[in-house]
Amino acid sequence: MALPKRRHSVTRRNRRRAHDAITLPNVAACPQCGEPKLPHRICPSCGTYKGRQVVTKEE
Repeated sequence: MALPKRRHSVTRRNRRRAHDAITLPNVAACPQCGEPKLPHRICPSCGTYKGRQVVTKEE
């Protein structure tokens, strides 16, 4: 197995890790009820997707 001849510097390590930050998920408001939901998913509170009732919620 190949080994590096010299160790990588701290700067080089940190530049490699520059894109490893965790990003928050994009949250959109549901057009029917206004609750926050993830895009391209059924609304967990009212059960609609693209203006159609997909899941009936038991209350």
